Amino acid sequence: MIEIKTLASGSSGNCYHVTDGSTPLLLECGINFRDIQIALDFKTSNLAGCLVSHEHKDHSKGIKDVLKAGIDVYTSQGTAEAEGIKHHRLKVIEPKKAFQIGTWKVLSFDVEHDVNEPLGFLFMNQQGEKLLFATDTYYVRYRFKGLTHIMVECNYSMDILNENIESGRVPQLMKKRLVKSHFSLENVKEFLKANDLSRVQEIHLMHLSDSNSDEERFKREIQELTGKPVYIA
Repeated sequence: MIEIKTLASGSSGNCYHVTDGSTPLLLECGINFRDIQIALDFKTSNLAGCLVSHEHKDHSKGIKDVLKAGIDVYTSQGTAEAEGIKHHRLKVIEPKKAFQIGTWKVLSFDVEHDVNEPLGFLFMNQQGEKLLFATDTYYVRYRFKGLTHIMVECNYSMDILNENIESGRVPQLMKKRLVKSHFSLENVKEFLKANDLSRVQEIHLMHLSDSNSDEERFKREIQELTGKPVYIA
């Protein structure tokens, strides 16, 4: 049974603990490793790995200390190069090539973000459950069958963003970057509608913007669209 725990989510840092009951993993390490230890009651020695989607510090800040703690880090060649890290526990993975971490089979895939080789991840466990993790992308080109758990970025809504630009709370330049690097509520809805949700047990919305989102509204609209339990990470 998949269990998801949010340690941090948003522009100040992202980190999630995921387990299937046998193999615990970290997804992202965008906070200090000390804070990860505290959040997990210092039970970090059993972590089988940490997967990092891209090099932005709100996703990779703790990478050196995670490696130092003896935890394998899995990421793309582009992210490894951008971080400038060479370490025997740094495992470079290629998009669309499956690999194993304990009881998880993992398949990475390319996403759309303003960095060098960002990735999303699909996790499959021995019970037949499938977890999709996609963050910091304005589009996901792939379709997935048989998902049971979805962790997806829902950073902003276009109408809230436009209101903030008109009022001067958000600079116009911000819009261009957001539209080409982050998942909007509108695009998340289209993505969910394009996928097979028949087996989905829960949806976690991640990385909401502090100023361009609305937690209650996003949760309500995704629940109404999908008929599934929705959690704000």
